[in-house]
Amino acid sequence: MVPVGLVGGLLLAGAFVGSIFLIVESSFRQSGCYTQALAKARANPEVLEKVGQPLTPGWLAGGNISISGSSGDADISIPISGPKGKGTLYVIAKKSAGEWNFQRLEAEVEGAERRIDLLKSDEATPEK
Repeated sequence: MVPVGLVGGLLLAGAFVGSIFLIVESSFRQSGCYTQALAKARANPEVLEKVGQPLTPGWLAGGNISISGSSGDADISIPISGPKGKGTLYVIAKKSAGEWNFQRLEAEVEGAERRIDLLKSDEATPEK
């Protein structure tokens, strides 16, 4: 038999770790950089052809987002999936004067030979 105190301690530790995970994941999902990158992937015909619709973000986005007022930096990866496949969005962006400007935004889809550059179709359009 396992002592009740040990089980209770493990449950408490698990709840604490789970709470931290949810806070971090939530902060990623609420950032403008994350939402804009996901919107660009959902609007890209090549990504949708390979992944399918609906395109949904997965859990465990990774990397760093640092924001201080109207400026910041982001270097993140976002897992994505759809009915046809799954992949990862790679995002490098800077926030200046309150607007996110993407330096790199690519989708890597499992089984594809190359990454899809999501900025190519947006070169004439300023990022927000």
